[in-house]
Formats: sequence, structure tokens, C-alpha cells
Amino acid sequence: MSFRNPAAVPRPPRLPRRPRLLLPLIVAVVVVLSALGVFTSIYTDLLWFRSTGFGSVFTGRLRTQLLLFGVFGAFLALAVAANLVLAYRLRPPFRPLSPEQQSLERYRVGIEPYLTQILVVVAVVVGLFAGTSAAGRWRTWMLWRNGQSFGQKDAQFGRDVSYYAFTYPFYRFVLGFLFVAVVLSLLAAAATHYLFGGLRLQTPGDKVSPAAQAHLAVLLGIFLLLKAVAYWLDRYGLAFSERGVVTGPSYTDVNSVLPAKTILVFVAVICAGLFFATIVFRGWLLPAVGLALMVFSAVVIGGVYPAAIQRFQVSPSAVDKEAKYITRNIEATRKAYGLGDVSFQNYPGVTTTSPEVIRQSRGTLDNVRLLDPNRIQATWQQLQGFRSFYGFPDSLDIDRYAVDGQQRDQIVAVRELNQSGLSSGQDNWINRHLVYTHGFGFVSAPGNTVDEEGRPQFSSAGIVPNGQGALAVKQPRVYFGEQSPSYSVVGAPSAASPRELDYPSSGDSQSDSGQVNNTYNGKGGVAMGSTFRKLLFAFQFREKNLLLSSGINNKSRILYIRAPRDRVQKVAPWLQLDGDPYPAVIDGRIVWILDGYTTSDGFPYSQRQTLGELTQDSTVTTSSSVAAQPKAQVNYIRNSVKATVDAYTGTVRLYEWSTDDPVLKTWMKAFPGTVQPKSKISADLQAHLRYPEDLFKVQRDLLSKYHVTDPRVFFNGTDFWRVPADPTQGNKSTDQPPYYVTLTMPGSTKPVFSLTSPLAANNKRQLASFLQANSDPGPDYGKLTVLQLPRGTQVNGPGQVANNFESNPTAAQQLTLLRGGGSDTVEGNLLTLPVAGGLLYVEPIYVQAGGGQAYPTLQRVFVNFGDAIGFAPTLDQALNQIFGANVGTGGGTGTGTGTGPPAGGGTSTGTGNAALQRAIADANRAFQDGQAALRRGDFTAYGEAQSRLQSALQRAAAAAAGVSTGGTAGGTP
Repeated sequence: MSFRNPAAVPRPPRLPRRPRLLLPLIVAVVVVLSALGVFTSIYTDLLWFRSTGFGSVFTGRLRTQLLLFGVFGAFLALAVAANLVLAYRLRPPFRPLSPEQQSLERYRVGIEPYLTQILVVVAVVVGLFAGTSAAGRWRTWMLWRNGQSFGQKDAQFGRDVSYYAFTYPFYRFVLGFLFVAVVLSLLAAAATHYLFGGLRLQTPGDKVSPAAQAHLAVLLGIFLLLKAVAYWLDRYGLAFSERGVVTGPSYTDVNSVLPAKTILVFVAVICAGLFFATIVFRGWLLPAVGLALMVFSAVVIGGVYPAAIQRFQVSPSAVDKEAKYITRNIEATRKAYGLGDVSFQNYPGVTTTSPEVIRQSRGTLDNVRLLDPNRIQATWQQLQGFRSFYGFPDSLDIDRYAVDGQQRDQIVAVRELNQSGLSSGQDNWINRHLVYTHGFGFVSAPGNTVDEEGRPQFSSAGIVPNGQGALAVKQPRVYFGEQSPSYSVVGAPSAASPRELDYPSSGDSQSDSGQVNNTYNGKGGVAMGSTFRKLLFAFQFREKNLLLSSGINNKSRILYIRAPRDRVQKVAPWLQLDGDPYPAVIDGRIVWILDGYTTSDGFPYSQRQTLGELTQDSTVTTSSSVAAQPKAQVNYIRNSVKATVDAYTGTVRLYEWSTDDPVLKTWMKAFPGTVQPKSKISADLQAHLRYPEDLFKVQRDLLSKYHVTDPRVFFNGTDFWRVPADPTQGNKSTDQPPYYVTLTMPGSTKPVFSLTSPLAANNKRQLASFLQANSDPGPDYGKLTVLQLPRGTQVNGPGQVANNFESNPTAAQQLTLLRGGGSDTVEGNLLTLPVAGGLLYVEPIYVQAGGGQAYPTLQRVFVNFGDAIGFAPTLDQALNQIFGANVGTGGGTGTGTGTGPPAGGGTSTGTGNAALQRAIADANRAFQDGQAALRRGDFTAYGEAQSRLQSALQRAAAAAAGVSTGGTAGGTP
């Protein structure tokens, strides 16, 4: 349907025939390719979701997006189109002659023959943009549609928290959409009225026709009615106000902004009525009065009045005025971040103790972790990589297993495929996607022991895993891992003629070129036997070989979206995932375990924080295998889901972990059947669940302030804490990461697997507290305990301890020796452990020789308690230095490269000093000879040099002990 008879208007000149044919052809090709791309993306997604058993997530989300796209896109398209048509129909039949109108006439003549087409194009474009934008808000819709009650009411308005978390965001979305619809309609109507003479800006006489005035006034009136609704919703938006000291309604918000918003609601309604009145009463006087009233009210009532209250009432006595509202914020924040049940204990923080008391801490000392998973990747790679196309992540993981009947912390990793290690002769499409398809094996070693050369003592190792008991792996193939290729085609040609490389036939031999092949027989991936699917995936991955290769048949399966984190994120797009998935052996299979968080930014009065900033630390900034969290605002978080991904089949399972989380219940209602109940978690899996790092980082950051419950003390900030900087990162000011360790907490007799972090006093380097999260399965899992040191206690923080280590004279001398001959020392994690009423610091020191095949080995251990420092080849020896003989005799703390001199100081006689210097010189020469032999690959000569080094260090220790008159390094003699 057209607005005007096209025959009445002369047609413009036609384009030549060839351009007229070429342009539609180009448009058609672009449309077809775009449609094919969209279809391919959607259909391959559908196949992937069906292969994982989460097809309902795909269909539920797509159905919601299509609904939002259709409803909101159609509404906005019809609103704009209707106002265009109305403005055209209300055009004046006669237009006064003027230069302005004569100029516009040329445009009218050119446009009027195509008005219908223009209307359709405008409506379609507006509808597409609006529908696409609305489809992106599917989470907002589903939360509103399925929202569950929190069972808690906010302190100001008495509404259930679910209103702010689920309903309020949807109302805001709809209101914003209506604003856009009115503004676009207003602009479209104004442009049409101007083009066809309803608005005459430069023509003498009336500037606006009566019909145009009524049309535009009604749209402006509707805009003001929406503004009234916005003012009403703004009242509830004060629940997230940042005006005061903390998030939430402040004194000024409650006593001036809130009544001001209520008044502005009525002002906006009155102003809207004045605009509607122009339908009856001509002229712009009433609308002008209404607009002036609106602006005046917004400035004075909504701006000046609250500012005056803040300046003259609140600022002079802010502590008293804001105390009530700070208390609300403290209570809400602790609830929202799971800090309501934190156990606070007073801890003496002593700096001296006796050997007898220390011996009572064997539960902690026997489990001190000496292997830093962020420093020893090269050791894993060199000793367990076997081939260049195998690799380990740059940050290994920590778990615990029962080995020889004893629960022990283990450094774990899977041997994944690393295609960047393929040689130039191996690097082709067939090898990358049909032959080198998977990793092989699970590698683990106790974290608290090393062999005589400082290397890990592997519990499960070798190209074919040899772990026993809980570490026995029945299916070692890793088709789904953190380093898996973007896609692989597996399962062909046949089991009788396998093509996929499984592992070298003699994994321990670097020179052996034989290999064992395998044919994948799992159910992971998508079957791609048909020509249609081959064509589909060839288009999806932009690879013609997927269509043409004879190595792909009707038994082939294509594996894609293979990283565990990506798989879980895709089937549960409503979750935030922890940045560090970790592998575990569950019932003989390698399984990736991930922690899923439900978050919200809609918990009233709770402090809003940026998730990415709270979880940023030195591990995130230095490790490519630990993902950073998004820069999203949150004020509520729960570890509500534990997820697993089978490394062989890619099977994803989601388990409900927090049974009282309304956000999770909302998503479970939106996607029924996708999350399994907590009772489905097997005992074997539960034994390997641990407290998640990113949640712990968020909570420790909040606890650095929200351990304070007195609003006046909170306002002053005098008792705040801070997360210390990681001293192993040099001058970088990144936060120290939390560490998993097994320790015995004060008041307990049982060691527990824990996630821990020290907290320093604000603006100081001294320690203020120690935070521990229980990670052992059972009723105490997730319990947070804070050991608070007395105020004024001078317990050194991690930065001070690291400086003391480096500045200790004897330790510095030994470090100089270790760094000779082109070698370098690598600092391990600086652990803080509550022991005997004080804090024991332990830092392993690794030595890495120069050369491409070098890897770090544990050679020394620093320990610190109070002012005493120990530095020795083993933890036991270092403990003996500061606590006395036999304190460190407990087993399980590892062995080193012999005995070394104590890190203490003292005065020396001439003879003793000469003997010490000769021993040090011999040790330096033996160490350099050993490094030279290592670079040559002469392990016989290296072993002989190590023996001489051990002998020289023993003589140095004896000489130092013979001349020392000052005891050990400040410790208890």
C-alpha cells in the first residue's frame, strides 16, 4: 500500500540495465551468504548441544531470544512506522510558498514515489536493531519470568530481595525500551512533519500546523509519563546508591532524594497533562509552562535540595548521620557474600617459642608444601613431557590423594597435546586434525617431598600412568583439555586400522620413533558422516578438507569446543566459572572439576564490587592457564554449582552444591533438568572438591573491611586490613594469591586441606590476620576462620619476611653460590602457616641451570619465625636451625642435596675461617663443574660433581659450626 498514487508524480531517470541487474545480484549474494552463516552457526550449535545432552538449554534460550526479538522488534517497528504514517496523513493540504518549502519540494518529489518502500525499509531496520538488542537481554527476561524468593526484605522499602535481583532490572529494561520507542517516534514524526510542511521553521506565519502540534505534543506527553514512571523506579534504585560512604541509601538519599523523587513523579504527571491539553487548547504556552516546571523541579527538588542537605547537615556530622546506613550495608554485604558465619578467633602471634611446643605442630609441619605449582612446570615438562608435542599448563594444580594409606597433597596435571611442538615436517592439516588429536596420561607428585637432587617423587608418572589405588587411571586419553586443538576428527577409519597417535611406544626414550595408535570409540563430539554435515562443518570451520578428505567416513566424529571451561560455560551461560579448572582421577577416569558461581548485582545495600578486580592477583597476571574474571559489577555471589567434564568423552555434568541459593533455583526453574541434585555427587568426586579460589579472593577482599561491625570504626577505616603484595613478583604490586595447604588450625588436632591467605594491616607491612577456608569434604567444608592478631603485635608480613630472607648474610652467600655458573634461583610461594601460637613462613628456593633443557629443582628452604631465619637444603634442617635440634625430625618434609651451613651468623677464628673459605671455594667449583656437565649431557660427570658439592657443603657446615659463637640465626639454641 502506498501513501500516494505514484502515477501522479514523474518518475526519476532509470539506471542503465547492467548496473540495475548487478546491484540486486550483489545484494542477493550477500543475503544468501549471511543467511547461510547464521544457519550454519545455529545448526552446528544445536548439534553440539544435543551431543552433550543439554539440548534443552539451546532450545530454551533460542525460544526466549526469538520471542524477545519478535515482540520488541515488532513493537518498535510498528511504533515508528505508525508515527511516520500518521505524520504523513496529517500533512497540511496546502503549504505556503517560501524558499524553504520550494527547497523541500524537490525532496518530496523524489521521495513520494517510494514512500511505501522507504517505510518498509525503516521499519525493518529499526525492528532488526531493536529485536537484536532485546534478544541480548534474555537473561533479564528469564530471571524475571522464573524469579524465586530470597526470603529476605530490604531495610528501607521492605521488599523481598528478589524484587531488586529479578524484577527491578526487567522493569528498567522495558522502561528504557519504551523511552527509545518514543524518542525514535518523535524524531521520525518531526522529520516527516518538516518534510511535508507541518513544521515550517523558516516560513512566515505559524511554525507548526495544528495537527503536527497535537501529534508531537502527545508524544512529548507520553515521554513525560514514562519519566514519571522512571522517577518512581528511581526510588527503589536508591538501594544501590553510591552517594554515601557505602553502597545503599544514605542519610541524604532517605531524607531528601527519596521524597524528592516522589514529588517529581507528580510533577511529571502534571506536565504530561499540560502537553495533552494542547489537543484542545492551541499554542505552546501550556507545554512551555509544563516544561519549565519540570526543569525547575528537577534542578531544585532533585538536585539543589539533596546537595544542600549533604553539605549542611550530613558533612559536619557524617559519622552520626551515616552510622545507621553503614550498619545496614555491613549486614547486607556479609549476607550477600557468604560472610555471615565467619569464625573470628584471637591469635597471640608470638615471635618466640620452645622446641617442645613446636613438636606439637607436626600435623602442619609434615604437610608443608615445598613444590610450587606455579614454578615447576618446566620440571614436569622435562621429566614427564617425553615428546615435544606433549605439554603441561604453565600453572599446575593441587589436589589430595590417599597414597600408601596416607592422605597427601599432590601436584597434579594431565599430559596434554601441544601442537605447537610439531616439527615442520609434521605440521600439516592431516596431522593437526586427524592424527595428533589427544593428550595422554595423568601425572602427580607429593607436594611436600623431593628426591636427593631436589626433583619431584612422582606418585603417578610415565607415558602409561603407573599410579596405584586412588591414582590408578583406567582411561588415560585426554580428548578434552585446556590445550586441546580447536577441532579434531576422530573415530575413523576403524579400530583395526587406527590412525590417531596414542603415545610413543617407548615413552621413556627420547630417541624412540615408534608409536602406538588408537581409534576413538567414545560418544563425545558430533557424528559427521553425511555429506550435508561435512559441507556444514567445512563452512563453519572454513576448511575444504573436511568435505574432501578420504580419511573422514560415516564413523567419524568431530570434536570442538573442547576446553573444559568453554564447555561448561556454553551449557550453563548463566554461570560465572572459576578461573582455574583442575583435573582429578575419579573412579579411574580423568575428570576436570570446575566451580560455578551464581552472581547478581541486585542485592540491596550490599557493597557493589568489580569481580575482575577482586580476583586479580599475581597468578592471574602471569599464568595463561588461569582465566581472569570479567569486569562485571556484583554484590552477591555463591559457589552454587560443581561441574565436571570427562576428559575422554567430554561429558558435562552440573551438580547443585548450594541448596539454598535463590539465584540457582531461578535458573534451575528456567532450565529444568540441567542441574543434578547434590545427592548425585559420588563420594569419590566429593573427596576431590575444594574451596574455589576466586570466591575466596572475593571474600578475603571484603573481609579486609567487613570484619569491622562498628559503623563508626568502619567510617574511620582505622582497623581495615589489606591483601599483601606477592613478594615473589619483585616490584610488581599484584596481590599475593591464596595457597592450598594442609594444616592444623588452632584448637583442632586434625590436619585439614585448606585455602589460606595472610592479611596485612592497612598502610602497614605487619601482619594483621590469617584467613583459612576448610576444603575437606564434610560438615565443616567452606567454613571460614579468621585468626586475628592483637593490635600492636609486630609480626612481619610477607614483604618484610622476603626482604629479611634476601638480606641475611649467610643465606646471601649461599644464594650467590647457587647462582653461579650461569644458573639462577627461582623463588617459590611464600607460605604463611599458623604454628605454636605464631606464624611460620616457608619459602622453597629452586635452582635452574642455564640452557634450553634446564628445569628448576628444589635446593634450599627458607623458614622464618619471629626474627629467626633458617636456610638449609631441607625443611627439617631449616627448622632445626631456628627451633633447635630434632625439631624438624618428622618425616615427609623432603630431602635435599646434603646438609648445608646454618643461616645464622657469629664470630670466627682465623683457622676456622680459612677452612670455611676453602670449603666454599670447593663447593663453588663442584657446582660449576656439575652445571658444565649438565649442559654437555654428561650425567656421570654431573653425579660425581654433585657428590663433591655435597662433601664441600658438609665441610662448610662443620667449619661454620666450629667457629660460630652466636648460635643459629636468632632462633632458639
